[in-house]
Amino acid sequence: MFPLPMFTADQVARVCENLEETGDIERLGRFLWSLPAGEALNRHESVMRARALVAFHGGNFEALYQILQSHRFTRESHAKLQDLWLDAHYREAERLRGRPLGPVEKYRIRKKFPLPRTIWDGEQKTHCFKERTRSLLREWYLQDPYPNPSRKRHLAQATGLTPTQVGNWFKNRRQRDRAASAKNSTHAALH
Repeated sequence: MFPLPMFTADQVARVCENLEETGDIERLGRFLWSLPAGEALNRHESVMRARALVAFHGGNFEALYQILQSHRFTRESHAKLQDLWLDAHYREAERLRGRPLGPVEKYRIRKKFPLPRTIWDGEQKTHCFKERTRSLLREWYLQDPYPNPSRKRHLAQATGLTPTQVGNWFKNRRQRDRAASAKNSTHAALH
């Protein structure tokens, strides 16, 4: 199908990138299958990302995990590969349970199967949002704990969250502040 001797490793990487962009995973899989085994190709991030994508879409999650854990990927690939890692773990759990997972179950799976260092930018996520996102939300909260829809949209764009996530964060923060305030006033009344 693809006469390999005519392809250099860089050309193979570009073909993988193009097929990945078109979303033709079946053709990408056939192309990868036609390639000879070799370390030269495995040094190309595009080829390894393509192998991971094909493994995921084929339901071969063990191969996906092995690829993601054995090759260090650049930051540009992290988001896509993190999604594959998590979605694969979610699908395995759903298959075992025989039903879709709820948010708490997904949270537990993320805790049980943390992202490998090879596809993680090192920035700690706490409470599901990165620290710089939480910091920005806290700054805006101090200015206005009840943002209007326009401000929520603006914050969503600034943080990469959805307006619903922003609204939920503000709602939860107000609730935590009320609970802390009630606890403090109870504590003060006892002493």
